[in-house]
Amino acid sequence: MDAGESNNADCFDDLTFWWLFFGMFYQQLKKRQRAIRYDSILTGEDRVTEFLHGHWERIFNRTRMSRDCFVRLSSIMEQTGRLTPSRAVSVEEQLMIFLFVVGHGASNRDAQETWQRSGSTISKYFGIVLEAIFNISGEYIRPPDMNNVHHTIRYNNRFFPYFQGCVGAIDGTHVSACVGGARADKFRGRKGDTTCNVLAACDFDLKFTYMLSGWEGSAHDARVLEHAISEPLNSFPFPPPGKYYLVDSGYANRGCFLAPYRGTNYHIRDRRRLGRDRKKEQFNYRHASLRNAIERTFGIWKKRFLILRSMHQFPLDKQAMIPVACAVLHNFIRMDPASVAQDHVSGDEDDDDASSEDDSVAAVPDGVDVGESSSQVNIPHDMDMGAFRDYVTNCIHEGTSG
Repeated sequence: MDAGESNNADCFDDLTFWWLFFGMFYQQLKKRQRAIRYDSILTGEDRVTEFLHGHWERIFNRTRMSRDCFVRLSSIMEQTGRLTPSRAVSVEEQLMIFLFVVGHGASNRDAQETWQRSGSTISKYFGIVLEAIFNISGEYIRPPDMNNVHHTIRYNNRFFPYFQGCVGAIDGTHVSACVGGARADKFRGRKGDTTCNVLAACDFDLKFTYMLSGWEGSAHDARVLEHAISEPLNSFPFPPPGKYYLVDSGYANRGCFLAPYRGTNYHIRDRRRLGRDRKKEQFNYRHASLRNAIERTFGIWKKRFLILRSMHQFPLDKQAMIPVACAVLHNFIRMDPASVAQDHVSGDEDDDDASSEDDSVAAVPDGVDVGESSSQVNIPHDMDMGAFRDYVTNCIHEGTSG
């Protein structure tokens, strides 16, 4: 090797050394900046420990569920392999990050400050937990028991035997969507905001039994339902013959969907104010009182998870997954008596505003079996929904005027 080649090799070695030196210096500078930025005494793991061992109301306000409910959820997710702890972030912290964002509608910056994690770490584990909870939707959003009459109907003379074939209520609701550009017009609802139209069914325990998410806010509820029942991949839970869902007047009264009479009042509580269509008004009022379960379910769901009112700028497929994941968590929480009781304390659950019309329709006391008497009101196999609605209307009228 001559002198020129030797000098070139020395220059290359010097250049490599300085590149490595400045690279290490830059990495140390970044670590120092991060250390200065996240300088809270409590790390994310410390905060998890503090919430788990602190006052019950603190963890409830942070996660929107009781301590026992949270511990059970984290245990299930870890034992089934849905979530796995990393070297720096435990399963409990991953869940708390996700619940903090969806429960409070918190931004990424708010989550960074609360959990003392970088923005990329917050985004990473939010996505991991979202996908994990979405993937168990089939286990927690399940069709109701369609062979037995729910106690809400069975032990209330306002509803039994007239609605004994009802298995739940169906409606659509709008959740916030963050969409920009040319696609925004499709997602713009009647109030001018960009929303997603979510179709859901619920039982009378106020738990979701079906959900279809992702439709544009401009889509009509009836169109979303038509897609749900016509596309096999949507796995709509059709009830057996003689059973049906309650729907509002925006849907057609056909098939397995019982709708109220259109153009007829139904919020009349005083019998003396009933108009000429007294029979139809009586039917509509009781129909609305029972169908109110879906409105209450939506109300609790949206109060608990504020992200549904103010969606962040996620990809559209992730925005469609969030309502379903929140529905899974809603059902999981409804299975925990302590969380439901705390809902009443915190005001997240409204009381049922339905009241009996008069003494002739007073509720049957708990424990009294009304039995399967000759007063059953079932759908004959050869009767369409229009005729069945008229039949139920006449039965209600005869029962209140008799």
